[in-house]
Order: sequence, then structure tokens, then C-alpha cells
Amino acid sequence: MLELVPKTNNVFYVNLDSDLREVVDKLGLGLLPDEILKVKEFFQKQGRKPTDVELQAIDQAWSEHCCYKSSKPVLEETIFGLETTKKVIAREDAGIMEFDDEHYYAVGLESHNHPSALDPYGGAATGIGGILRDVVCMGAQPIALVDTLFFGDLDTPQETLADGVKHPRYLMGGVVAGIRDYGNRVGVPTVAGQVSFHPKYTGNPLVNVGCIGLVRKDLMIHSKAGGVGDIYILAGGRTGRDGIHGVTFASRDLDAGSGEDLGAVQLGDPITKEPLMHLCLELNEMKLLTGMKDLGGGGLSCVVGELALDAGFGARVDLEKVLLKVDNMPPWEIWVSESQERMMFTVEPENVAKVLTICKAWDVEAVTIGEVILEKTNIVHYNGVEILNLDLDFTTGGPVYKRPYNLPEYETDKRKIQPEYPTNFNDAINELIGKPEVASKDWVIRQYDHEVRGKTVLKPIQGPIGKDVPGDSSVLKPVDNSWKGLALTSDVNPYLMEANPYHGTMSAVEEVCRNLASVGARIDSIADCLCFGNPRKPDIMGQFRASCEALKDAAIAVDVPYVSGNVSLYNETIEGAIPPTPVLMGIGLVKDIRKCTTSDMKKEGSIWLVGETKEEMGASLYYRNLELESANVPTTNFEKFMPRMEQLIQAIENDEVVACHDISTGGLAISVIEMCMSGIGANIELTSELRADIELFSESNGRWVVQIAPGCEEKFANRFDFATQIGNVSDNITFTKNDEILSKLDIDKTRKTWTEPIWNRLA
Repeated sequence: MLELVPKTNNVFYVNLDSDLREVVDKLGLGLLPDEILKVKEFFQKQGRKPTDVELQAIDQAWSEHCCYKSSKPVLEETIFGLETTKKVIAREDAGIMEFDDEHYYAVGLESHNHPSALDPYGGAATGIGGILRDVVCMGAQPIALVDTLFFGDLDTPQETLADGVKHPRYLMGGVVAGIRDYGNRVGVPTVAGQVSFHPKYTGNPLVNVGCIGLVRKDLMIHSKAGGVGDIYILAGGRTGRDGIHGVTFASRDLDAGSGEDLGAVQLGDPITKEPLMHLCLELNEMKLLTGMKDLGGGGLSCVVGELALDAGFGARVDLEKVLLKVDNMPPWEIWVSESQERMMFTVEPENVAKVLTICKAWDVEAVTIGEVILEKTNIVHYNGVEILNLDLDFTTGGPVYKRPYNLPEYETDKRKIQPEYPTNFNDAINELIGKPEVASKDWVIRQYDHEVRGKTVLKPIQGPIGKDVPGDSSVLKPVDNSWKGLALTSDVNPYLMEANPYHGTMSAVEEVCRNLASVGARIDSIADCLCFGNPRKPDIMGQFRASCEALKDAAIAVDVPYVSGNVSLYNETIEGAIPPTPVLMGIGLVKDIRKCTTSDMKKEGSIWLVGETKEEMGASLYYRNLELESANVPTTNFEKFMPRMEQLIQAIENDEVVACHDISTGGLAISVIEMCMSGIGANIELTSELRADIELFSESNGRWVVQIAPGCEEKFANRFDFATQIGNVSDNITFTKNDEILSKLDIDKTRKTWTEPIWNRLA
């Protein structure tokens, strides 16, 4: 099948007239049967045999990870091209939105799921490295990181795990350590995120990381070359065998043999990354670059062509010039390696020497490897021999599939299924607050430096020292001479998504809005990482379509753009697929950070409920704990929600609110308890006609618990169509209904129940 290319070691012509399946297997390609046949037809028209380097390059470009061949048709029908009043300045390696008259903010969000299942430390660390590069290559200084993590049940018995599957505790420990070590060492704070648990993430955890950056408007640079004759400069880490076939590995299910793909996981190095980021920003500020792009999925095989093609050109590369970590790497490995900490610059010829001098001053290795050419073609030479000559439109075009799909049920079943009335509300509440999904995540948060750079105004945990409570959003002050702020949050409920992908997605968008509003921020943009199972299964494709349709409907209702993100498919093992998981990161704008509100209960102020509580108990924590199934999941009503959200933000801006917390998992009871972990209790009177347990644990959307500044009650109440006083501060946490005490909880004992679960499992 293989013949040596004359005069070049380790490069082969490939005979596509032989068994195509054998070709795919022999070269370790991910191409499907119809795809390798399409490749064969392309080279037959050219009247020549391809080299192994060319086949490897096409394989990378046509992977699900790179070309979105299953998801693109659905995305084009739903969220691509959505029109909103909020203008997106650019969608490239990162999305760009306006912050103020002089600055843009950059947004990046990506998944690193498959690598983290094999090597949780390295997979998570390189996820952070990659998202930092995405923001930097827009000319933006990274100012904050976000991590959104999903693991299996921490109490999973070891003997029940399938072959090759690592325990959720090991995975969680490694992932958090990887994010901690990379983020802390590179000096960018990790300020927001989410940690969720569900048994279906056991073999396939989700690790989604986001980054926010700030750039002066005149310094934003695009991820495309400037013009013909521009020189390619590869800067940063050397190229090695780590990250070979990374995008191919990310585009198939995980199985017991996936451990053999460990070489597909890249090796991050924050000590190399830190000066590389400074170098990139300095070169950009000096206007020495015409284009800049990071080396992520597909390595050189993708970045070289993308930089050129996005400007309408092609590229010629001398591959032997690439600096290597190891000797004797065959050319195809050099071309597709995803080794970390590498950036590609395009530079006008007269500026090359100056750029290389500045690289040396930063102790960053850099080398010229090629140039931009007029023809839309990638041409690669190795020691003077042409080893790749590919039309870029063909390479980047890729296949597109309109996969068959089975849509899940959109409408909810309103039949009410009620459990037996609790005989002991204290026990019921303590069971819920001791669940890892509700319990304090400070074991995670305290490992991250969320204050480095001194821009974090509201932190992920808020309140008195030693009595901190979870914040709904974190807030940054990115510009020194301005009080304007950026708020960040992330949320999605996998159990609700599993029960109803459409309404689960709608609820996720609404919860992101609620979280931002809780601190006084108006949502400005959303980034989305769409994590689903095998798209060749109609049920999975139906989940994906339903979720995308909800993303479209919610974005129109909220008038918010999706500015960045990716699609991660094949999140599936022999045990089955993950829950459909559209990971969302919300970015909000704060007019004046001095007005922001935290979630910890204060010593003075009455307690109010904004929004209506409904008997929508499907997928609720309360029902799941009782092993009850109900299709009556929470739905959204954006027509009512949007004005309430704006009125709440205005109340915060007018100093009427001293504490605010949205109601989500666990309902009103858990929301109040989390606020009271500040050491100040609450006496809550249930006032609706619902059964007490339903009123306490309903997870209906569109609600906040709000503590009002003394004397502002009437002014606050007059803002809303639905706001009710439900209590006052107290020495303990008490829930009553019709003058009957349902539950009375000691704050210190409750805090112990809430803080210990994750520490006890992972410390």
C-alpha cells in the first residue's frame, strides 16, 4: 500500500486503489467510509496519489471537532446569524463585544472533555492554556477564567466502574488541580463556574473552561493574515508528539481502549505560556503583526491554512524549520501535532527581524517557517521536497451531514405527582443540603486564586470571613478609571436537561440571566459549549436539535447574542451518553460596581420573594431524592421574567436591596439556607396555597429571594407585579406555614452539614 517518496525519509505516497478501510486503519484516521471515498475522488481528478501528510491533514480538518459536520446544519437553522440589538464585533478565536467607548471585551469558552477523561490533570490544564490563547490572539489581555465541571456520582462503588473508567473522585481531584496549577501559575484569576454531578458523567466528565479578556479598540487584531508575502513566524513551545490526533480522538466515543490514546492529550506548560502571552500583547501593541492565531486543534495543519484562507490567500511552509522537542519526528506528526503553548504570527517581511529580536528578549523561541501566497493552496516542503499541496477550499470545506433525528417531547406533562407529606421537615432539608450538588463547593473555589490582578470586586464566595456563602455571579472592575463592571456566571441543570432538553435549555438561559441580575448586572452576551453524545444516533441528534431551538428562542426573548463557544459531540461510553448539556457562560454589564449586591444575609432588612412559585416538580432535587419521576418540569415565561429582572436591577442600582439570591436547585428552602450561612438566620412564612413541601422545594423559574434595605419596602414592592414579603432576620432558620413551625435549623449545625460533604469525599 505504501511507497516511499523519493529523497524524503518518513513520507509516503498512499495507494487509494487498495482497501480504503485498511488505509484508514493503517494511518489511524477518523475518516468515515464516504469521506475517504470523497478524498479518493479528489486525488483521482488530480491524477496523483496523496502523501500520508496530506491524508492526515484532511483527517484533521474533516473531524467533527474542526468542521462541525453533524452540528452545522442545525446551528445554521437556529443560532447562527441571530439578530439582536447587541452588536457582536467579531466571532473568531474569541468573540468580541463592546465594553465602553475605548474597550472591547473578549470571550472564549471551550470544552476539553475527552482529554480530561484520560488525563484529568493534563486535560484540564491544557484546556485553560487553550482558552487563554484564544483570547490573547484577539489582542486582548486575559483578566478572568471560568470553569464549568461535570462529574459522576462521587460515591460510585469502585467495583461498578467499567474497564478503563477512572473514579469520579480521582477525575474531579485531577481536573481541579490542573485548573488550579495552570491558572494560578500564569497569573489569571478563576472567578466563576459550576460543579455538577450526575451518574451519566461517570466515564465521560465534562471540563468546560472560559476566559474573559480586555482590549483597547485600536489594538484588536484579527485571526487572519495581512496580505501576500507576509511571513509566518511560529513562536512559543516546541513541537512534539503530545497531542497527535487530538481532534480525531475528540470526535469519537470513549471506550475501554481509549487509554491507548493518551498521546492525544497535550502537555501544558504555564511557565512557557506566561511570557508568550506578554510577547503577543507587546508585539500587537507595537503594530508589528498583521495577523495572529493560536495553535489548537489540528496544530499546524489547521492554523496555517486558516490564517491564509480567512484573508483570501494560501500558504507555503518549510516544515523542517519547525523546532522540535524530540528528534526523528516524521513530517505528518510535525504537521498535525497539537503541542501546547504555540502561537502563529503573520508579519510583513521588513518587520521580521524586529519581531524575532523581541521574541528573544522575552526568552520565547521563534522561527520563520513560511509565507502567504496568492493561490488558495497549502504547499508544504520538507528538506526541499514538496510533501503536501492541497486546495484550501477542499480541505476546509469538509463533509456536512443532515443527521436523522427523533425530537424529544417539548411539551410538559402537567399531571401532578405528589409524595407523601413529610413527617420531619428538618430531616428532609438536611438530606438535600448534604447532597454534593447542593453542598458548598469551597473545596474547589479555595484552590483557585480568584483575586490575582486585583480586579475581582465580587468573588465566587461572599460574606463574612469563615461564614462565606455562594455568590450567583462574580464581578470584575476591568478599567482602572471607571466604575463600570463585568459580571460572570455559568449554569445548566443536567437533570432538567435529561428530562426535557428544550425546557431545560430555556431554563438554563433564564438562570444565567437571574444569576447576573442578582448582583445588579444586565446580561450582554452568552458563550455556549454544546456537549452531547453520538450524533449518528437519532435520539441524540433530537436532543441536540431541541436544545438549539431553545437557545434560539431564548436568545430572541432576552435579546442576547451567542458570542463564542464550540460543539463537543461523542461524549459517550459503552454505558451510554451523557445528559444533553449546553454549557452556558453569561457575561453581564454593571453600570456602577459600588452598587453591586451580594447573596449573604445581612443583619437588617426584611426578606421578600420576587416571582411566582408553581407546582413544577419534574427533575427537582426533592423529587429525585424521593425517587419520584415527573414530566412536569419548570418552564419559562420570558414576557413576565424580563420586566421583573429589569425592575430588580433598578432596585439594586437605587440601593433598595442589601442581599439577593436566585432560586434554583432545591428551591426556596435551599436558597434561604445558603444566604443564612453568613451567620444570620431567617424566619420564613410560607404564604401560597401550595402544599408546604412543594412551596419549599419547587424549582420554578423566574424567582429571587431578596433582602430589602430598611425603609425601602414600599418603594421596592411598587416596582413589581409579583413581590411578597416572606420573612425577617432571626437567630436561626425557621420555616412556618399557617403559624405552624415546619422546620427550625441551627445555623452552625446546618453549616457543618452543608460544608463537609465534598471535603469528606475529596480531602
